Amino acid sequence: MSTLTQPTRHWSVDLAHRIWSKERVWLVSLGILILLFLFAPEQGVESAKFTANNLLDVAPFLVLSIGIAAYAGATGADGLIARAFTGSPAVMILIAALAGGLSPFCSCGVIPLIAALLAMGVPLSAVMAFWLASPVMDPSMFVLTTGVLGVEFAIAKTIAAIGLGVFGGTVVHLLAKSGGLTNPLREDVGNGGCGGAKVRTAQPVVWAFWRDNARVSKFAKEGIKTTLFLAKWLTLAFVLESLMLAWLPADLVAQTLGGAGLAPIGIATLVGVPAYLNGYAALPLVGGLMGQGMAPGAGLAFLVAGGVTSLPAAVAVWALVKRPVFLLYLGIALSGSFAAGLAFQFWVTL
Repeated sequence: MSTLTQPTRHWSVDLAHRIWSKERVWLVSLGILILLFLFAPEQGVESAKFTANNLLDVAPFLVLSIGIAAYAGATGADGLIARAFTGSPAVMILIAALAGGLSPFCSCGVIPLIAALLAMGVPLSAVMAFWLASPVMDPSMFVLTTGVLGVEFAIAKTIAAIGLGVFGGTVVHLLAKSGGLTNPLREDVGNGGCGGAKVRTAQPVVWAFWRDNARVSKFAKEGIKTTLFLAKWLTLAFVLESLMLAWLPADLVAQTLGGAGLAPIGIATLVGVPAYLNGYAALPLVGGLMGQGMAPGAGLAFLVAGGVTSLPAAVAVWALVKRPVFLLYLGIALSGSFAAGLAFQFWVTL
């Protein structure tokens, strides 16, 4: 009886498969830039410069946050941080939302901390609360918003950020409690269970980790791993954002969002997802629209929805969690932003 032999694949096919499976994000970014340089050279140059400049701009925040995450892992302090999130779910979600809404990190700089929290086994409800609130507001954004749109709008945006975090964390907690959202994380991100190994098992903390070669090695390994992870995803996000800015004219956004009343709030919430520029560039646009009669609630909805779903923030969520959790993230962002816009519009018309 003869046996059938499977044809062996050429080594180049296996190599290409391994490269694609491990480095597809880099390859997609490179492919987009190559196509731009071939068919739209000027835009290719602009996209490359835009990506490089934005990576340099966020580098200080990334270095700080990566250092904090790596230090927590090397010293064992991550276990202490994780155990701080094992109390009452309501308190835990509120603290996470407050920390996200008031933290000085940008939507990019907070990614290493989010990844570290997930790897520590912090419940997804608290992480989601922090994640939703963080891109919307920070201290520098509060000051700038006050200068452009007024202190009342800045306070409303801060409350919206914290409220969105609490809302999202509560939704995730209820879904998880009912048996949903099992294994929400992508492979190699973390265990992310109800507690997690580092929450259940107390480990000694060695603050001066540099005296232990094994901990120094862990610090370097985690720092390099997180840096490479962020670099590839942020590069793709900034390349895509450059195309959005080039091919989605600001005057089109203005025309779409103009007008007063409640209907523009819903439109602004939906338009904020693809049309959002960035936290700082969007403020003058909204200020100009409000000067032309745009409803304040629509402006707030646009800023909140756009901040949470901006490409760097959304790509980070996509990179860390599975598709159902990502879709849940978008759904919470849209519904919460719309509710915030309605509430603010009701407040200003009292």
